[in-house]
Order: sequence, then structure tokens, then C-alpha cells
Amino acid sequence: MNITNKTILITGGGSGIGFETAKLLSEKGNKVIILGRTAEKLQKAANTLTNTTAITCDITSEADVDNLIKEINVNYPELSILINNAGKAFVYQHSETAGAVDKARQEMETNYFSLVSLTEKLLPVLKKQPEAAVINVTSIVAYSPVTVIPSYSDSKAAVHSYTLSLRYTLAQDTNIKVFELMPPTVNTEFSKEIGGEERGMPASEVAEGLLKGIEQDQYEIGVGLTVGFRDQFFTTEEKAFQAINQR
Repeated sequence: MNITNKTILITGGGSGIGFETAKLLSEKGNKVIILGRTAEKLQKAANTLTNTTAITCDITSEADVDNLIKEINVNYPELSILINNAGKAFVYQHSETAGAVDKARQEMETNYFSLVSLTEKLLPVLKKQPEAAVINVTSIVAYSPVTVIPSYSDSKAAVHSYTLSLRYTLAQDTNIKVFELMPPTVNTEFSKEIGGEERGMPASEVAEGLLKGIEQDQYEIGVGLTVGFRDQFFTTEEKAFQAINQR
């Protein structure tokens, strides 16, 4: 797929994978829109990039999303790529005092329900373009959960399943391609609590892998450790689970 001279929306674009992806895409002549909840942080990020606009939006807020859709329809009707990158995670382990239900609800709201809602509301815009794409950022844990981020793992597995269904459905009668980026632990603020600073893959390398995968029409884009882990998972699920939880 060609990813130059397009208008692209990235949720969670103020830092980490989202920011590094925005940087690469803006350098390739695309018009990039980055979304985030914190206006000051988001604008600071946009100011360091070219061809990039910051829009403050909490994707878990129905009112914010509805306002976003209105702005897209008025100011960016040529939008052709949506990158669902925003995420939320709690570090904990299951126990009788973990509060797992509340944590899981929050993670599923951000990581899954909001992603599905935003995608659905933008489909009418994407369908108007001669070439369009939806890119969902999941994780290596979509294959096998990490026990210190259990419900985050659940939410990414849900997005993986959704992505498969969406890809099949949209391929029937639209020009919308559906990609999935599946990184391992990445060195970002997001992953500090689980050792991302020490052993995480650089976010810039994840972004480079994403663009390469899109250009080659590789619909399931594994980067770093995810590539070998995927093969291990499909060979022996139990051994894969043990391996990812011993890291």
C-alpha cells in the first residue's frame, strides 16, 4: 500500500509508538493528525513535527469523539488512514484483592470499545477514498497473556479477534485494508513498570517495522521478538505462555 501524500489520524500520537509513527509518516509527505487527552503534551509533540496537527480528544468520551468526527468531515474529508494506537494498562496480578473487574473495565473501554467505536464512526469517510486503511496496534500478548498485565492482555486479544473479523468483512466490498501491528515490550513511558526501559524495543524501530509492513501489504505485522514468538505459540501454546512469563 502506498503511504505518501495521505491524511492520517493517529490516536495516542503524543508519545511512544504513536509519536514515532507520526514522525516517519510526516517525513514521507503525509498530513498527520495526532490525538491525545492532554492538550499541552500533544501540541508540544506536534510542534516538533512537520505537516502535523494536534487535536485534543479523549477517545473514551462519546462527546469528544462526536466532535472529532464533525471536525474530520468538515476539515479533513480526505482522511484515508486510521491508526488505533491509544492504550491503557494496569500492572497487577489476579488475587482476591486485585480489583480486576474495575481495571479490566477501564482497559477494555480504552483499548477495545473506544477503538471499535471510533473505527465504525470513521468508516463512512474511509469508504469514500480510493485507497484506505485501518491499522490496529495490539501486542505480543494478544497471542499469550503476561500475568502481570492480565486484563491488558485480554483487551489486546479482543482487538486481535476484532481485527481479523473487520479485515474479512471490509475486503468484501470496500477498498479499506486492515492491518495489525503486534510489537513486543517497547521502551516507552507506558511500559516502565514492566521493564520496558531495560529490555524494551525502541519505539522508533517499531514504527519503522510498521511502515515497512504496510508498504508490503503485510496485514499482520510482527516486529522484534513477536516474530519468533508467534511461531512458538502456534507450535506449543503452553511453552509459549511459560516463555513470555519468564522474561
